[in-house]
Amino acid sequence: MHLVRKPLLQKPMRQRRRNPSLFLLGGFCVICCTPQSQSPEAGQSLEGRVIVLDPGHGGTGDTDDYRVGPAGEREEWVNLRVALLLQEMLEARGARVLMTRTEDVSVDLRERAELAVEHQADVFLSIHHNATADPAVNFPIIYFHGNASENQASVELGRHLAHRIREALFAGQGPVSLVSDHVIFPGSGTAVLRHSYGIPGVIAEASFFTNPEEERRLKDPAYNRREAEAYVAALEDFFAGTSLPITERYSTGQVPRFDVFQEAERMSEEAKLWKENYAQALALLETPSPEARGRAYDLFTLSARSFPDSWVARDCHRHRAQLLEQMGRREEAEQERRRVEEFYVPVPEGSNPAPIQ
Repeated sequence: MHLVRKPLLQKPMRQRRRNPSLFLLGGFCVICCTPQSQSPEAGQSLEGRVIVLDPGHGGTGDTDDYRVGPAGEREEWVNLRVALLLQEMLEARGARVLMTRTEDVSVDLRERAELAVEHQADVFLSIHHNATADPAVNFPIIYFHGNASENQASVELGRHLAHRIREALFAGQGPVSLVSDHVIFPGSGTAVLRHSYGIPGVIAEASFFTNPEEERRLKDPAYNRREAEAYVAALEDFFAGTSLPITERYSTGQVPRFDVFQEAERMSEEAKLWKENYAQALALLETPSPEARGRAYDLFTLSARSFPDSWVARDCHRHRAQLLEQMGRREEAEQERRRVEEFYVPVPEGSNPAPIQ
């Protein structure tokens, strides 16, 4: 699909409750979400909302082999099927939906983000499915941009998505990660969320197509519809709740980068040991010797590098902070504690989180 582009609008973006306070988006003056006392009912909350849906990737079948499951299903195909179903459901509820692509074609990452900025979107939602070297892995991962303390609206959206996806696809059970995009792209984050910063936005990786059973389910249109329905419910939850702010990026400072495995490395044999390395590190903590602590630190580091957005990476960084403190490296320990606080948001199991007041 060829997107017809208008010049980027250098004016304030309309946000969720239309009660503005100002901050910066790159060089633009934009509007921040602020709390309101009145919230619409969930069933009415999508009426008139401008939602940009971004089916991730596209047109890469001949150029990469990272986004294909063991039986040949490609991620970009699943992303598009779910997004088209979601578009139909949202429009039926009165939302205005803009698609970054409607066919299996490549679209520039910045162009995807600018579609949301130009049209003053209420939400930017990038739909993905995940891959890793370990075929047993299967759980949802939701990414927000930057620091959690600065991007609270996107974190709130991510919390609702994490709950609804886990409920729809995993019977409400198992781990889920709600993390900054800086855990996978240190120092920069993802292009689509970076360039649309100021709009509540997330990348949602609902499940892992590298898991053979999950790949089979993802080929089923009924299963795709179930996933799309989870997105609808999460968006209704989000818009029915109280708005939270998005403030200037890095206004509370930047977390030092932590280099991690990238695409090819994350599909390596070494990356498969992420969970074993974590378990070995925990066992070594039972041995109170400097050598054991040093080895445990190295294994926690390797696990976090191998699978930085996993459900154990937060715990790896937490243990790294404790070990650094014991080693007398207090400044580094404080940096690690801040990484845990800003980049890894706990998502408890159980009922849908109530909107934050």
